[in-house]
Amino acid sequence: MDHIATHIPYLRRYARALTGSQSTGDAYATAVLEAMIASPDTIPEQSVARVALYRMFHTIWHSSGAPVSEAERGAAAKAQTHLAQLTANSREAVLLNALEEFGVADVAKIIGVDTEEAQELIRIGQSELAEAVRGAVLIIEDEPIIAMDIEGIVTDAGHRVFGVAQTHAEAVEIGTDGRPDLILADIHLADDSSGIDAVNDLLVAHGDLPVIFITAFPERLLTGERPEPAFLITKPFRPEQVLSAISQAMFFSSTETLK
Repeated sequence: MDHIATHIPYLRRYARALTGSQSTGDAYATAVLEAMIASPDTIPEQSVARVALYRMFHTIWHSSGAPVSEAERGAAAKAQTHLAQLTANSREAVLLNALEEFGVADVAKIIGVDTEEAQELIRIGQSELAEAVRGAVLIIEDEPIIAMDIEGIVTDAGHRVFGVAQTHAEAVEIGTDGRPDLILADIHLADDSSGIDAVNDLLVAHGDLPVIFITAFPERLLTGERPEPAFLITKPFRPEQVLSAISQAMFFSSTETLK
């Protein structure tokens, strides 16, 4: 099972982004592992392990009605209402392609459609999620070139840049001069301060805000030992990954962060 274990943190990331809840996502990721343990013949070979793992997740998730977070009030309830209006499988397809970096052929295998349909679902999902929400994005990033790149991605998608900060202190100063709609934060900042601490201070000031973290070392955060960010982008990133994460985070207004 070692070749399966290496993919579990990323399956958990995907499951949480898909369901809008760490507990719901983890429950389905756990169900996948339990199914494999109960039927060892279902454990895939290493060469196809990642695709098979995600495909099994989808089979179990859809067999139970493809539920999302069960909260009935506030942002989660609003997200569920939006979800009901999306084209079937489009959100899954765009997440698998943009966030998890599966090629179109593998997306097709995972969700059980042909390649042409998978490509169309990705296109539809990108369009529907981008149109669902617009807002002001606070960027916390200490590398100027990367910050400029993110600014361009944000504005090209129709969002507004609330501000750009390079340190914990600067992030809190800028982020409390008004209220951003979303925070997009690097983990390690210019003065060795923590983007996680900056985000948590801003959440104390503002209450619920959707958050996306960017890091070159996602495995350090996806350990299962403490609360984790719903949306985590790995450096180096592609523009479509950032766009997908922004749309998803605003869509769910996810606020659970690392402590």
